[in-house]
Amino acid sequence: MKNIFRIFAVVAIMVLVSTESVWAGNDKRRGTAGATELLINPWARSTGWGSAGVANVRGLDAFYSNIAGLSYVNNFEFTYTNTMLYGGRSGLNSGASINALGLAVRLFDRGVMGLSLMSMGFGDIAITTEESPEPINGTYSPTLMNINVAYSHIFTTSIRGGVNLKVISESTANVSGSAFAIDAGIQYVTGRDDELKFGISLKNWGPAFSFDGTGLSFTFPNAAGNNMTAEFRSGEMELPTCLNIGASYDFLIEALSQRITIAGAFTSNAFLKDNFALGLEYSLLNIFSLRCGYVYQTDIFDKDLRTTANTGIHAGASVDVPLAKKGSDSNTALTVDYSYRTSANLRGTHAIGATFKF
Repeated sequence: MKNIFRIFAVVAIMVLVSTESVWAGNDKRRGTAGATELLINPWARSTGWGSAGVANVRGLDAFYSNIAGLSYVNNFEFTYTNTMLYGGRSGLNSGASINALGLAVRLFDRGVMGLSLMSMGFGDIAITTEESPEPINGTYSPTLMNINVAYSHIFTTSIRGGVNLKVISESTANVSGSAFAIDAGIQYVTGRDDELKFGISLKNWGPAFSFDGTGLSFTFPNAAGNNMTAEFRSGEMELPTCLNIGASYDFLIEALSQRITIAGAFTSNAFLKDNFALGLEYSLLNIFSLRCGYVYQTDIFDKDLRTTANTGIHAGASVDVPLAKKGSDSNTALTVDYSYRTSANLRGTHAIGATFKF
């Protein structure tokens, strides 16, 4: 009973925080947040249906959707995903790519500890100046990175919760900025076969941050002919806080261990338009999975008013290959995931990842 009261207390705190941080957004603040890479899902499995699995995400994908799902890790999991964003480094439209690493270890019966790293690069960009507008001055490579340390706990057979602490770093050769944020999430499972699930997560809540470095200064001669150095002050930027609420339902078919899952999620963004995600997943023999999803936001069908490059359609597939001998109690397996996200005016986004678990 005490655990249930604790869960309700956490939910109350999340709602109070989200009331001030998330719902405070308005049209005049759209696009003014910093570190917006935190709103890009770097994991191949969950992006296959538009991150609709807030209520039923499991394993290391929970670092993005709902950290409570990390508690489903059995013993140990390690994953790597590469995302070619809008064409990737080999594409015609984009030089952006994302690499994501994650690992999780069960510490005891009810607790799982996890660590993940997301690094986003843009390839080599030519250096140009007012005096030398031609790209003959070399190149630079901006880097966006965040490191996550999380703990997820099983409170009861129906309730799981988790907290994630993240450090955000953005840098070029001579300008950098850093910040930290907190994620928190809860999942609730009910039904005779645990087929009905609910979830809520608050993401990217933390203080504002700014940039500094020699790149924000410039040298100029004064009236006496002496060189003086002045520095621009970087304005502070809020983090892209958001609140996710989701639900899912499993239709279980005994023949060939089939499962059809319908999932939906609503995301309230403090500095962007709100999103509605609807996803469908089909699983066969607990080995093959196909999924698709759609993410909607206001004006997404209007090319003049649309404020996102993504056009909403997501698709993906997974293959889970058991590595343990038949009859063994081991859960050792290798999973390969793939997803595709459509976009307007740019090439689509491909993501492929592999997860080893035992």
